[in-house]
Amino acid sequence: MTVMTELIGSLGYLAVFVGALLEGEVTLLAAGFAAQQGLLDLSLVIGAGTFGASLGDQSWFLMGRWRGRALLARFPGLAAHGARLRAVLNRHPAAAIVLVRFIYGLRSAGAVTMGATDIRVAKFAALNMLGAAVWAALVSGGGYSFGSAGERLLLDVRQLQAVLLTTLAVAALSYWLRRRARSELPQQPDVAGDADACALGRSERR
Repeated sequence: MTVMTELIGSLGYLAVFVGALLEGEVTLLAAGFAAQQGLLDLSLVIGAGTFGASLGDQSWFLMGRWRGRALLARFPGLAAHGARLRAVLNRHPAAAIVLVRFIYGLRSAGAVTMGATDIRVAKFAALNMLGAAVWAALVSGGGYSFGSAGERLLLDVRQLQAVLLTTLAVAALSYWLRRRARSELPQQPDVAGDADACALGRSERR
């Protein structure tokens, strides 16, 4: 049994709720494993996870409704995600609301972006609750079925994602610095071109 599973088993469903509120897939996996060990009830784990996840996303949605356009203007990365998400929303709005939480790193940003659109609050709340229930059932069910192995697998995947994102960020920064350095180099006079022009001028005068 892992340390996190022991901690969740001792803190109970409040830890599950807070973990789901903060995008805690690892928390839900550990809670599912705790349920498999008899420390928690799986149905209550799913309920706490659903409530926490839906409340968190609903809060981000309302933040987007209140200040979404200003946030998108201030943070270009969020705006870039938002542009792609809006394209999906235009074609499949219900599916986008339900499934956005399954895209790691886009759950909160997606809710903010949706809040900045004309999606009705009640519609988002209903579909968000459905997505949260599916998410909580799948993740905690995975922890119940696969135990600590599933928890370690998710940690490994997140570490790999962090390495890939860091590598891409470093490569992008290096490319930008090289482009900037090249643009700031003083323009060298075209000596060869000037010499050719002078020679041509002399030949014409002759």
